Amino acid sequence: MMSVSAKNLNTSYHFIFLILLFISPGIASGQTADTPWWSRNNLRVIQTNLPAFTAERIEPKAFVDQLVEASANTLIINAGGIMAFYPTALPYHYRNPYATDTLLGEIIDRCHAQGIRVIVRVDFSRLHKSVFEAHPDWCYLSNKGERMFNDDIYVVSINAPYVQEKSFEIVSEIMDRFPIDGIFLNMPGYQTNNAYIGKYYGIDHNPYDQKRFKAFSGMDLPEKEDTQDPVFKKYQAFKQMTLDDWAQRLHKLVKTKNPAVAICTYTDQYVDIIRHESQSNTSLPYWPYNASDNVSNAMGSYPSHIISNASIQQISFQSRFNSVGPEEVRIRLYENIANGSGLDISMMGEFNNNTDPRNFPIIRSIYQFHKTHEPYYGNYRSTAKVLILSPSLWAHGAEGEEYRGIQLMLKETHIPFDVMEYRRPHAQTERLGQYKVIIIPGIPSLDSLDLHALSVAVKKGTRLFATGAAFSHHPAFLKAQFGASLTTINHDAAGNYLQVDDSSIFKTLGGQQMIHLAYPMPLYTFSSSVSNYLPILSKGRPGPPEIVGGHEPIGHQALAINTVEKQKNALLVPAIGRHYYLKGYEQHKAIFLNTLSAIYPAAQSLLKTDAPERVEMIWKQYARNDDANHLVDFQAEGHILHLINLTGFSGNTYFKPNDLHGINLDIALAEKPTGVHLLKANQALDYSWKDGRIRFTVPTLSDYEAVVIKNNSRENDVK
Repeated sequence: MMSVSAKNLNTSYHFIFLILLFISPGIASGQTADTPWWSRNNLRVIQTNLPAFTAERIEPKAFVDQLVEASANTLIINAGGIMAFYPTALPYHYRNPYATDTLLGEIIDRCHAQGIRVIVRVDFSRLHKSVFEAHPDWCYLSNKGERMFNDDIYVVSINAPYVQEKSFEIVSEIMDRFPIDGIFLNMPGYQTNNAYIGKYYGIDHNPYDQKRFKAFSGMDLPEKEDTQDPVFKKYQAFKQMTLDDWAQRLHKLVKTKNPAVAICTYTDQYVDIIRHESQSNTSLPYWPYNASDNVSNAMGSYPSHIISNASIQQISFQSRFNSVGPEEVRIRLYENIANGSGLDISMMGEFNNNTDPRNFPIIRSIYQFHKTHEPYYGNYRSTAKVLILSPSLWAHGAEGEEYRGIQLMLKETHIPFDVMEYRRPHAQTERLGQYKVIIIPGIPSLDSLDLHALSVAVKKGTRLFATGAAFSHHPAFLKAQFGASLTTINHDAAGNYLQVDDSSIFKTLGGQQMIHLAYPMPLYTFSSSVSNYLPILSKGRPGPPEIVGGHEPIGHQALAINTVEKQKNALLVPAIGRHYYLKGYEQHKAIFLNTLSAIYPAAQSLLKTDAPERVEMIWKQYARNDDANHLVDFQAEGHILHLINLTGFSGNTYFKPNDLHGINLDIALAEKPTGVHLLKANQALDYSWKDGRIRFTVPTLSDYEAVVIKNNSRENDVK
């Protein structure tokens, strides 16, 4: 229970806050009942993941001063769930013994006095041993009777009373006690694996789960995760239903109490801010475009949401007190804002007394840069003509490798593109018409609504470019769009070759006649009206050297180009993206790019440059992002080209990038510009514009630059 003195002290802090609310433009600016504070999309988030013991040494004024010095405008801080960082009155809400009665309240009020929003972190995935001992039926139970726990913290069951009832009481108490601006829900969802020790336990068989699944399906819980099992498929639907139900009820509770409180988590249903994470690579090859991938994927899939992609500082769960390197953090943060999101850092502890402060100068520098140039960030519209469908917001496995490999080829060639999750085309049918090509990287199954949306897009002039096993679960769609009939789904292609048979299409292979294959692929037969290329050669004799050879056509081709609605669709049968992502063989990239040019000749001429492949370029339309302009419909004021220097990335280490000089750009631009200037260098650029193309030279690129191309007189007000 809260002591009388603590309660009075918190009340006095809240009274001070109410006074400051009226004099602090940082809090009051731009917010009305109809325009929530997060809609500006200008977040500069610092999340301090506080170990319990650190609460004892935190001094609130110094804590908040560090946030101000870092130019943060949003704090995410521990509040409740696993443990309360305040004097809770709820008997099942374990209290952090190191946190003073006034710690959380004073930090919130001091943040508000500095114009910093506060999102409280709650985690209902686990509870303390003392609560488990009183209510063991609230916690996870495997089909072998095992519990999932870490020391004194136990994993809960989603369908038990703690999550279904008590979590709402905790949220209510926090909202009643503190003038918070948002709630961040950490680790939502069903758990089968103890991520902190890397041990798999399986499907939760808590009696509450058994009872609710029985009522939902009439079935017993599946014993294992088997995607071919109809019971498990029903269980997957059950999980989604229960998660949506809980999220909807939480949304109703929060918005009834205060509609100005943002809900933030990793899902899209009933939330205001979708959180994503750029984490340390756990396997090779490293993926330096992680933040760009996360932001463009989430924003392209859910454009009505604000996206906040956190740069996770810790190297791993087992290595929390070491951060990833400064140059990796730099790339992540620049990729965030270049793709239209804000800035977001998640660190262990706070700035003061931190065990690994190496990244703090970079964080402060980029956060200050964003604050200074806010009008140029967070209010973008894409003009890309190429769209990639992603296998998920958290791509992984063979499909994730295919997806990343295709992104890598486009990034290195400087072809602008957007990303959309494969389950979202039906929700954005109008937007699909923007694209000349939609690339489907090996995704075998889509919903009928999304297949229909793609078919409609083709009728309106969009081309489809499928790779690997894309659409292999949909024979009618394959036949209609590609003239293809599946004969084998999983041919082991290691040892096979592609025969390069048409130099008019494969112009950049330099006379090479055979291209090796390595990964499983489907085999198709094609209609007589379809143009076929790249005959697949047999494995032949791999050795010894004296007898190698014997590679003969097997009667299947690797590429089909089919004319549909006067446009060309392409089916490139090998997992070409996976080949390039894992092997890095440039001829695989050449086959992909030559095919893209065969169906969309303008693809590689939209943005021409002599910049190295490791310079990432992101091209957007922008509208000024300020308190007034973000409330109106998007009115483009120009274009912005972001250049991120990744030349320091080397295999699995991020070094300082090499300074680059004299980067020439030649970009398709229909409207004559009124001026060009560099944001970071703060200088005007000479340029020429003729026949719908703009040409200019970026004199120097160190780590990052943004080229602002004005075409609207309103832009003259922005400096």
